[in-house]
Amino acid sequence: MDPFEARMTFLSHLRRLNASQQSIQKVVAFAVRHFAGCGEDLWDCIVEECQKGSINSRINILYFLDSLCETCLLLKSHSSTANGPQYVDLVSRDLQKVVESVVPEGRAGLPNLTSTKQILENWRSKRIIDPQKVDDVMNALNSRSNVPEPISNGTSSHEQQQPQRSSSKRSSQLSRNEIQKRIEEDRERHKRLRERRWVQPTSLKAASFINPQLLSLLPADGEDELPVDIEFDNDWETTSDWNEDDEEAAGEEVLLMLAANDSVP
Repeated sequence: MDPFEARMTFLSHLRRLNASQQSIQKVVAFAVRHFAGCGEDLWDCIVEECQKGSINSRINILYFLDSLCETCLLLKSHSSTANGPQYVDLVSRDLQKVVESVVPEGRAGLPNLTSTKQILENWRSKRIIDPQKVDDVMNALNSRSNVPEPISNGTSSHEQQQPQRSSSKRSSQLSRNEIQKRIEEDRERHKRLRERRWVQPTSLKAASFINPQLLSLLPADGEDELPVDIEFDNDWETTSDWNEDDEEAAGEEVLLMLAANDSVP
């Protein structure tokens, strides 16, 4: 298949993409199979569809990228050479651009905001993408609501915001069928997220080649790191510091233990 034909076929697959795993895996397989011949062209198609597609199709593409990244890392971890699909590097390079397309500013991007944050959290916790890059994108999303809208001289805020609201309403308005389809697809995506939430990255065995994207999963001394260690690190990063509430809770636990011991004959 020549690059032009591959591009047209891939665009057709992307435009028919939905939330089902069968649909996602079909596009993932095509992208991986044709990366060697036209990987950059296929990536340009992904970015283009993120910018031009409907708000529903954009979040489907982001979930597709989630599966694509995990598939690429899995293939590399089982390969003895560095050759293979480099989509993870492309996602990392253009992460800001992709997220800004999937979650546009204003009310139009609100339906995709929560799901996008969940995917970014998954990439950060599993070290699929550099956590610092994910943090930068997350901070950009969180700071949107704190940026005041500019008001030009000579016009009132009401006059300036009125056409913006009308335009936003037209761009974000969905038909009844699209809303129903989105509800069904969100149900499918959330089910998938619940299934994968408890899965931690697998430990690696020493080999002549170690995938650079997975180096963060290995300790500095070269010994294998168990999945439970990665899970502990993730929980440690998200646990708050010891405070007075913790002291009160610990005191209550001690009192309950002493009362239970006193009641034993």
